[in-house]
Amino acid sequence: MDLSEFWLSEEQFERLRPLLPDKVRGVARVDDRRVISGIIHVVKSGGRWVDAPACYGPRKTLYNRFVRWAAKGIWQEMFVTLAAAGGPPAEVLIDSTHMKAHRSAGGGKGGRFVQAIGISRGGRNSKLHALTDGEGRPLRFLLTGGNVADCRAADVLLDDLAPRTIVLADKAYDSNAIRDLIERQGAVPNIPSKANRRWKSCFSRALYKGRNAVERMFCRLKDYRRIATRYDKLATNFLGAIYLVAAVTWWL
Repeated sequence: MDLSEFWLSEEQFERLRPLLPDKVRGVARVDDRRVISGIIHVVKSGGRWVDAPACYGPRKTLYNRFVRWAAKGIWQEMFVTLAAAGGPPAEVLIDSTHMKAHRSAGGGKGGRFVQAIGISRGGRNSKLHALTDGEGRPLRFLLTGGNVADCRAADVLLDDLAPRTIVLADKAYDSNAIRDLIERQGAVPNIPSKANRRWKSCFSRALYKGRNAVERMFCRLKDYRRIATRYDKLATNFLGAIYLVAAVTWWL
């Protein structure tokens, strides 16, 4: 095997196999391990689908499998199932990061608002919001345009928290609405107060030291070139690649 190639180990694929959809009729599906390994190789290298190494099989098969399963939510279901296997964490971290949108990412059906591309000081980009456990392993994702404020995504990511969960976030999430959302679920916010707040909430610097685990997660995620830079027109495809990479990197 060429060292530049990526292959799922037999152990990884055996854990993944029960989560793959069954093909009940028609011709046999092309080897799943080979195809998924090829998809990950393309996402990691940042190359075009037509440039995928021949060892992964037909390039069209790689692309079609990736797009079809993204549209059906297969990659998302795979990630959610694996991430939930360990039960609710005692501590969660929330943050966001920007991904530059390449010119090839423009023109998706429905416009940039539907396809989660916005314009901010960094130009055209997308913003990935994430919730992780205390070790920095991702639990939930939300993709928006780059001009969407962090606090607007919190309602989705911080919904359905387990009681007594400690929530670590930076000052961008310091709002009464977010604190109320967390406390209504019996969870505990540990968020530093903004400088203009008259009333400063309780805050533990010792616990907050672990918040950078979510930032390290983003750095590791961006080691995959097709995630660090967005080339996909459709938000479904881009987010599908994120779910697949997160499942393989952290949960297999």
